Amino acid sequence: MEHSLRFRPEWRPDDDPQPPQTQHAPWLDEQLFGRRMVFLRGMIEPEMAGRAAATLLALDALGTEQITLHLSAEEGQLAAVFTLVDALDAVHAPVHATAVGQVGGAAIGVFCAAATRTAFAHARFRLSEPKVTSPGGTADQVVAEAGRYLRDLEDLVLRIAAATGQPRSRIEDDLSTGRVLSAEEAVGYGLISSITSR
Repeated sequence: MEHSLRFRPEWRPDDDPQPPQTQHAPWLDEQLFGRRMVFLRGMIEPEMAGRAAATLLALDALGTEQITLHLSAEEGQLAAVFTLVDALDAVHAPVHATAVGQVGGAAIGVFCAAATRTAFAHARFRLSEPKVTSPGGTADQVVAEAGRYLRDLEDLVLRIAAATGQPRSRIEDDLSTGRVLSAEEAVGYGLISSITSR
């Protein structure tokens, strides 16, 4: 009797996992580094945050000229976002952030940590509570994780409120309802200082 389930299907190139979208070709990374530019695109997760934080700190060690951060991140894990926020707080060189796509969820915290902030005309900002990424575990572990999440969420609210000048209660309401701001609305909200054409 033939047992077809014992045989693996033929390997295809598409079966291998693809590299994260946030990685660039080495030559492009070298060019960006030389121009003191950092691009963040996609979900901000620990590996991306670690690489970006290292790049920011290296650029800061090389000089005090402005660092440009281009951001298009619809979401981010809170712990990863605060890795980047802490790096931005530690950098002495001025950091100018530009939203080039949609910035949302916890990723707004990274954007707000920059000294100056602008956006392209079609950028969007989605104020929403970050998703919970609990690994599960015992009841005590889940409770501890929930406590950490609430503390990080409060830090995010305070960061956005300080950057925009909006009352904390309004930030909490907007995060809870998932408010979306156009670039023009973001100027009035205090999230960006201006809309850039390039």
